[in-house]
Amino acid sequence: MLAILSMKKYFLSTLVLIGIIAGAFPRYTEAQDCGCAADECCSKWGYCGTTDDYCGDGCQQGPCSPAPETNNVSVSDIVTSEFFDGIISQADASCAGKSFYSRAAFLEALGSYDRFGRIGSIDDSKREIAAFFGHVTHETGHFCYIEEIDGPSKDYCDENNTEYPCNPDKGYYGRGPIQLSWNFNYGPAGKAIGFDGLNSPETVANDAVISFKTALWYWMNFVHSVIDQGFGATIRAINGALECDGGNPATVQRRIEYYTEYCNQLGVDPGENLSC
Repeated sequence: MLAILSMKKYFLSTLVLIGIIAGAFPRYTEAQDCGCAADECCSKWGYCGTTDDYCGDGCQQGPCSPAPETNNVSVSDIVTSEFFDGIISQADASCAGKSFYSRAAFLEALGSYDRFGRIGSIDDSKREIAAFFGHVTHETGHFCYIEEIDGPSKDYCDENNTEYPCNPDKGYYGRGPIQLSWNFNYGPAGKAIGFDGLNSPETVANDAVISFKTALWYWMNFVHSVIDQGFGATIRAINGALECDGGNPATVQRRIEYYTEYCNQLGVDPGENLSC
């Protein structure tokens, strides 16, 4: 099962060095805190500019574009008990995740992310939900794994990241539904959610609601904005450095298979651009 190589997104470290922004920021305010001119937007990465890359999704300050309105979709009506149980029931009874992950924990975590699965048409919502659970299924082996296999033996500390410095006594290996990894993800995720990601990263493996919140935090910060580009773009956003462009076509195909399976269950066309 590939709960193993997930979230080794070292290519994000340079972006995080200029600051991951994890939370809501005032719209249409002067961009003085980012050092931008008043007519420029400060992007979620801290750069100044005037195009949609700066003023669109994640824009911190300046003349940011209004966020798309949410639709009337109820995610809980799509992620039914039957849907969720259909995934976790395929995990072996001995799996640690079998008694950890639950639909109730997912829905509680979802309360903090009201834009997830609620942008665009009903079909768009279904595709995003199918994509999320397709990746989660792949990363956790149908909710079998909570922590990355052999995770403690691996080094996920980016020592160059001074904004979120590593605690030498802690490991930042993959945990949770999306297998959150690296200090530069644990730090801002914890700050946004409300736990000490750098000094207590194990919280992600001990609290199911926080665990799902980290998955949704990562999704909304790094994946949600590319969902309209096709499922392939979501693979690239999650593990593209290791899997895309021929890196690991077998794992890419497995992700696609889970996604299309869930699209079929939800009665929606998977769309184009499935691979990366």
